[in-house]
Amino acid sequence: MSLGRPDKSYSLCVLVILVLFFVVMSGCVSIRQEPEVDAPHSQENITKKEITAIIPKINQGSVLIGQLPATSSKIEQWNISDLSAGNNKFALDLFSKLGGKNENVLFSPWSIYSALAMANEGARGNTTEEMRRVLHFPDNGSQFEISFASAYDKFNSIDAVYTLVAANALWVDKENPLLPNYAADIDRYFHGTARNVDFKGAPDDAKSMINSWVESRTGSRIKNLISYISPDTQLLITNAVYFKGMWDEAFDINMTEERNFTTSDGRIIRIPMMESQTSGQQFNYNETNDLQILELPYKGKRLSMIILLPMSNNTSSLERSLSLEKLMQWRASLSETEVGDVRIPKFSFSSKYSLNDDLKGLGLQNTFTPGADFSGINGRTDLFISDIIHQSFVDVNEQGTEAAAATGASNVMACMPGYGPPDFWADHPFIFFIQDKETGTILFMGRVSDPGRIE
Repeated sequence: MSLGRPDKSYSLCVLVILVLFFVVMSGCVSIRQEPEVDAPHSQENITKKEITAIIPKINQGSVLIGQLPATSSKIEQWNISDLSAGNNKFALDLFSKLGGKNENVLFSPWSIYSALAMANEGARGNTTEEMRRVLHFPDNGSQFEISFASAYDKFNSIDAVYTLVAANALWVDKENPLLPNYAADIDRYFHGTARNVDFKGAPDDAKSMINSWVESRTGSRIKNLISYISPDTQLLITNAVYFKGMWDEAFDINMTEERNFTTSDGRIIRIPMMESQTSGQQFNYNETNDLQILELPYKGKRLSMIILLPMSNNTSSLERSLSLEKLMQWRASLSETEVGDVRIPKFSFSSKYSLNDDLKGLGLQNTFTPGADFSGINGRTDLFISDIIHQSFVDVNEQGTEAAAATGASNVMACMPGYGPPDFWADHPFIFFIQDKETGTILFMGRVSDPGRIE
């Protein structure tokens, strides 16, 4: 995501690159401006030793936070329902824009939401109102910030049996410091730290440093994320998330075999299909007249993947009907049910989007123009977002997932006695998302239209 000014050579080239490796994502926002004389905030310099130290810890499966606990960790009762609902509404809104073609879709709403939220901390006036409206931020600003801090603490739980690393860093040109209040809020509510770099004098060194940081925070899955940094850049905001989770009940690799899959454009392809046929196996499951819903928990059962499988080979009708209310109803309707034969394709693909037009279509109009007001970042009023890019990768296999996405009661049908357990064959396009079950927050969302395609 880039923020900039329209005149001279300062026309902003601010880049937010959010990368997810099916649970690996990384985002960066760069801001360009004239030098600003302002009270500097205490910032730390990053070292190569610090960058590489995290890699073996990721490989050992530990969950890394890297910053001091947020202020919210002192609060007895956390309430992040508003934040979760806002994130999920934004996820469905953005999916409606990204899902227009018959192709695979993959993105992390939580990563994009987090990066935009950090930019919003410096927004003022109409820009704030526009971002809050489109991103469904709660009206109560302080509650919103505390909720974000709560979410980071919860998702990065140190006793989790999965690996979930969420880290934020602000890369600041050494000659143009952040406003102290802005830097403090990023630290307090987003676990973010500010680091001095020399964009003007040594942009290639800054690029190398930031790419190394992203690589280390994504289990080495995302390399050379940034190809170019302009010497005029003043600030880059990075968000990196890495997730690796094993299925609570792994698929038997010996049962995986080539089977037919009908793609969204009607082709029949042969792909490796994972299979689980354990007698009497219980899943959180339900179905409607048009849809099967299956939940696959990861070990620890804090995170899970939910698959929405249309009865037909086309997800278009399902996608048109998607809403937060329906999604909540479908999730609430799930119950432990004996499911017969479960078949899920192995899939691994990547996606890359420029989100400017999609976000403008959702209502972020002023934010991308010189009329935007992000003066809370460094005191200047000539910053605006110029570009947002989201890149992602996903790998789903027998062991688990690694990633650097209103139905009336009369339409809900439990499996009827006497008909035997239902089969769940994901042999045609489906929608999936990975959620934090406790809060209901959608961390990753996607559509598998062609599991044999490698983007």
